[in-house]
Amino acid sequence: MRWDNLVENPRAAGDTALFGTSAVTTRTFDTPEFRGITFHEIRARSILNRVPGASRMPFEWTVNPYRGCTHACVYCFARKTHSYLDLDTGLGFDSQIVVKINAPELLRRQLASPRWQGAHVAMGTNVDCYQRAEGRYRLMPGIIAALRDHANPFSILTKGTLILRDLELLRQASEVTEVGISVSVGFTDRELWRTVEPGTPSPERRLDVVRTLTDNGIGCGVLMAPVIPFLGDHPDQLRATVRAIAASGATSVTPLVLHLRPGAREWFMAWLGEHHPYLVRRYERLYAEGAYAPKWYQRRITRHVHELAAEFGIGPADRGMPRRIPLRQEAEPVEPEPTQLTLL
Repeated sequence: MRWDNLVENPRAAGDTALFGTSAVTTRTFDTPEFRGITFHEIRARSILNRVPGASRMPFEWTVNPYRGCTHACVYCFARKTHSYLDLDTGLGFDSQIVVKINAPELLRRQLASPRWQGAHVAMGTNVDCYQRAEGRYRLMPGIIAALRDHANPFSILTKGTLILRDLELLRQASEVTEVGISVSVGFTDRELWRTVEPGTPSPERRLDVVRTLTDNGIGCGVLMAPVIPFLGDHPDQLRATVRAIAASGATSVTPLVLHLRPGAREWFMAWLGEHHPYLVRRYERLYAEGAYAPKWYQRRITRHVHELAAEFGIGPADRGMPRRIPLRQEAEPVEPEPTQLTLL
């Protein structure tokens, strides 16, 4: 995918510069929370992205108002997507943020199309839509309002506490359609958090989000991801994490073991070599067959977490309310923007 695929008015074929066109406005802000971060504002051509057919994800459409993420999680497997725009997948992914400033109005227009059939829309599956940039650009209120007004089912996965700003909008949407909220908390070990997720709110603050949402009648599950081999998978760590998740009132807990796709793998292994060099060979053996840990390891973690969830009384996720307006019947698909799907 090239930069041209993102903008409303692609540059001329002979223009090979990634930036410096009238389609992109580059900004920096001299405030503590944004120091060292560059924002590339674009007016996107499409905001509803079709999930690749080979994907194992349980949804077909996503909305990603941002590319790049200031959470700076060293394991984030969305890093590879920055290379599609000729941007660095390491520090560049953490500090060069693409902002689709017209996302709310564009989504509202696409949802109103007679070709759109009201399919579930997932958000936060590539990069976090409630990362720091959202505090300035405020794209999510307009996005949620558009989905609410069309009674279109949606879900949000986030590590950001900023989602509570939109609590009333989420409550309104849940009255007319199915709304699924999940917060990502892979571990509660504070030392591990500070080194692998340096730009995120602490696990405790994220669990406070779960508690607040459930107290306000919005069921919230926890994606326990990633479970990091040899650093966050000790039985005592798993028990402490599941206990804290249960105490937050989460409706469900779903464990997901770390996977290392190209782009993320190189960045994570460099970090591992610097902070935990004694684990490098163990990781090379564990991930020798590709991006995913062996099935036996994944099953062991999943079984252990499910046993702990049963012990602490975490029930199944609430499927939410059904849509209250009829779906459109036209079958012609909306032209999507190419996308690289990730989960965290």
